[in-house]
Amino acid sequence: MPNKCLSLAIHGGAGALAERDYTAELAHMRGLVEAGRDALRAGAAALEVAVETVAALEASGLYVAGRGASPNSAGRFELDASLMDGPTRRVGAVAALVGFASPIRAARAVMEKTPHVLLAGDGAAAFAAAEDLEQIGPEWFTPVGWGGAPRLATGTVGCVALDETGALAGATSTGGVRGKLPGRVGDSPIVGAGVWADETVAVSCTGVGEYFLRIAAAAQLALRMRLAGQSVGDAAAAVLADIGSLGGSGGLIALTAKGEIALPFTTAGMKRAALAPDGTITAEVF
Repeated sequence: MPNKCLSLAIHGGAGALAERDYTAELAHMRGLVEAGRDALRAGAAALEVAVETVAALEASGLYVAGRGASPNSAGRFELDASLMDGPTRRVGAVAALVGFASPIRAARAVMEKTPHVLLAGDGAAAFAAAEDLEQIGPEWFTPVGWGGAPRLATGTVGCVALDETGALAGATSTGGVRGKLPGRVGDSPIVGAGVWADETVAVSCTGVGEYFLRIAAAAQLALRMRLAGQSVGDAAAAVLADIGSLGGSGGLIALTAKGEIALPFTTAGMKRAALAPDGTITAEVF
């Protein structure tokens, strides 16, 4: 019997500015949720929807991922991404990828075309080129958002999805923090820290990645649910409290196999949108 809890959530990064107008981002995210809803209703797999949604977030130039990425301290654009398929626990990831438009598509190729989980740096670029993924130069990136708004230092993107078979998937992509050291890798391409999906819950994280790495944020949330019996809301709150106790901040999106959604954050705001099982779509920043 088809699952009637079709659900979807996306984020465009924690760390919003109260004085900035996010009309373009909210409209864009709502449109992506609508497209994801239609795809899920047509029978698309959660993994497919998660990848395509994150690829669209990357291509928009509205977030600090893909085209909107911030340069590192050497002026280069190093991109990270990961995805995870809940039913199979298959994973793909790339880190410090230079010269390609869509790190999430590169991560999917790692999952589907190699026996590996993560490729980084020159090796990731050579693999992406061999897979004929779209190559770009530094002029492709947008130094500011649409409308000339100032670029945030952070703004990871992500998607979690639940399809008609009950399968969950999660995907995360980022350009990292502005001015990072060359070769710096945060939580986004690290399975268990920036992304997770299993039979119970899918998670995508955003914030100061070093803190999410230190507590294995995404996997910790899943284990709190599985081993401690916590609800998704309680597990998410506990994870962010753990990060806060270390001096970090951020947010996450989490979606359960029952269609329950958690979208918590400890920053001033987080760009986010979601499709509830009843068909309701919400899009918010603060």
